[in-house]
This record gives sequence, C-alpha cells and structure tokens, in this order.
Amino acid sequence: MQASPASALSTLADPPARMIDGAAMDYFLIEAVNALRVSSAVAAARARKIECDMVEAGLVPPPPPAKQQNPRDSASSTTGKISGPPDEDEGIRSRLEAIGMHVGGNFAERLCRDRPLFSDSLDVIKFVCKDLWSSCWDKQVDNLRTNHRGVYVLQDNAFKPIARISSWEGRQEALRRAKLYVALPAGIIRGALSRVGLHGTVVPEVTTLPQCTFQIKLPKNT
Repeated sequence: MQASPASALSTLADPPARMIDGAAMDYFLIEAVNALRVSSAVAAARARKIECDMVEAGLVPPPPPAKQQNPRDSASSTTGKISGPPDEDEGIRSRLEAIGMHVGGNFAERLCRDRPLFSDSLDVIKFVCKDLWSSCWDKQVDNLRTNHRGVYVLQDNAFKPIARISSWEGRQEALRRAKLYVALPAGIIRGALSRVGLHGTVVPEVTTLPQCTFQIKLPKNT
C-alpha cells in the first residue's frame, strides 16, 4: 500500500529518531585517531617523495642539511627532541578538530530545534554544559567558571573520551595520548558555538586523568 502525500510530508518534516549504541562514539574516536595517524604518515611520505623527485629533476634546490646534535646534549635536555610531543600529532589534532566542528554544528542544530532563542552568550554556554554535554558524553559539566568578560572554563572531572586511557610507558605518555583524544570534543564544542553565532577559541587542557578542562574565549560584546 502506497503512503499518502500527507503522511510522506509529515515524515519528511519530523523524521523518526534513529538510535545507535552508546559506545559507538568511543569506538569511532579510537578508530579515527588511528586512521588519521596512518593517513598522515602516508601523506608525509608522499610529500617527501615528491620533494626528492623535484630535487633530482633540478626543479627546486635541495633542502639544507639537518643540524647535527651536540653529543653533550642529554636525552632530558631542553634542546633535545624528546622535550615536546611529536610534530605529526599537531596535524592529527587539527584534522580531528575539523571533524568535531562538523559534528558539533549538526548536534547544535538538532538540539536547538524546539527551544527558544538564546538571550546572551552565558545562556549559550549553559546550553553547551547541559544539553550538548549530556547528548555527547552522557552527563553535564561538573563545574563552570567565568570572568564575565568572554572567558569560560568548563571542567569535567570524569571526561568520558579519556576515562579509559592509560599507557605502560607511564603517566606522561598517557597524558600525551589524552591531549590527542580531546581534540575532537574541542571541535564539537567550537562547532556548536559557531553554529549558534559565537565564534571563539576552545582550548582543552588535561593535567590529571580522567579530568579535562576546556577554556572558551569569546569575542567581547557577544
């Protein structure tokens, strides 16, 4: 039996809810980080090969020789390479944040459909702390602080995306991995804010697992 035009339009205007497993987001984040790490390595190898081919063809000058490390520099020296996170992690963080912005914008559209307009920026931040947080991470923010000048600090004492992160290499390695896994949530927050008209920065900070803090800076007079 064919559906009537009225029922078809009603279904299009108010589509039925589609449920997914609660662990799907966790699995997606794990696989996204691994996939982007492999993808970045392949892209970097391809770029190096193209550069070598151009050097051999005489199209570009050869790169300067790598600086030799002083043998007196110890592994724990501030000039050593081990002092900071690997360079490739920055590219992975940027791509994860871009994915998160797309996801966060779509979340904000769906959650804001049946609610009244926001009165001010603090009202939007409260929406992020309650509605968005509950939809994405099954709980509300534990603590919200602000200086009433466009800076907001959101603290989650048991942030779900990093709740199970650990490393046999020690606490510092676990924290480094956690900083990579909070890039997507930071993008979700930034994307949700952008979709409702607030364009600012979102900086995640992880000092003790599984606690995570997000600092949101919005332009003045918003």
